[in-house]
Formats: sequence, C-alpha cells, structure tokens
Amino acid sequence: MSRIGKKPIEIPNGVDVKIDGNIVTVKGPKGELSKSLNKDMKMEINDGVLTIERPNETKEIKAIHGLTRTLIYNMIIGVTEGYSKQLEIIGTGYRAAKKGKVLSLNLGFSHPLDLEDPEGIEVEVPSPNSIIIKGIDKQLVGSYAAKIRSYREPEPYKGKGVKYIDEHVRRKVGKTGK
Repeated sequence: MSRIGKKPIEIPNGVDVKIDGNIVTVKGPKGELSKSLNKDMKMEINDGVLTIERPNETKEIKAIHGLTRTLIYNMIIGVTEGYSKQLEIIGTGYRAAKKGKVLSLNLGFSHPLDLEDPEGIEVEVPSPNSIIIKGIDKQLVGSYAAKIRSYREPEPYKGKGVKYIDEHVRRKVGKTGK
C-alpha cells in the first residue's frame, strides 16, 4: 500500500493546476511547470484538493502511484516557494565568479570552466567560495548542482573540492612520517 500516493494534495491559493490526460500543468506566482505522467493514474481535483488513484494493484502501478503524487507535489512547491541548493568551494586557489549568465569556476585545472546557466535556473555567487543555485524545477536545480560538483568532488584527505553546504566529507588519515 502506498501511503504517500494516498495522501491528498492541497492546492494553495494562487496556484492553478490543469490536468489534460496524462499532462499536468501547474501555474503559480514563480512560474509554470508542465510534466507528462503515467497515463494509467486517475487524477481528480475536488474543492482545491488533488487526489491520485491507481487502477489496479500490480507492483509497477503501486510504485508509480507514490512517484506521481510526489512529482505533482514538488511542482506545486516549486511554483510557490522555489528550490535552492548551496555549494561550497574548498581549496587554495579554487573560486567561482559570475559574469552575466556565465558561471566561471577555477578548480585547479589549467583553464577556468565557463558554464552557461540553463533555462529556468538562477545562479548567485555571494562570495568566491560559495554558489547558490535557485529555480522552480527541483530536478533541474539538483542536476545542475550535481554537474558543478562533479567537476571537482571533495577528496577525503584534505577535503578540497566542491561540496554541498550540508554534506559531510569523511576524512581519512594521510601518510605518517618516520
């Protein structure tokens, strides 16, 4: 039984949800998101509450039931509040800078990495060693943050690299001298 899938979603004021077959469109104060979901799920809006029902009890449908509800809920949160991820850069000479719509990263390579902001993503650099990624699509924000982190993941000996602000890097003991 899917406890998450059975929970109804309350639609806040100022948010408009439209269901057209298997395409769900959510409009809110921060923007508009649209996603194609599984065609088997039955979605209904009654009195500002969205409910999702599954047609049968097969294992695949049970798994998709909770996923469908979570995707719609994340879209509603995205258009009302938005999502953000914070990255921290640790290391001598490692820094970030913002030039218009281009994020320039110096991560110890022979050249700086210049990344153009994807559509729907806003990147802020409040200091040379921190990056804030904001947007309304949770998946886009997370994947762009992971892409930036993948260029220089934190290493376990000195902790140098790009890490999430709330990430804990397990440190290892280095070589011991004689």
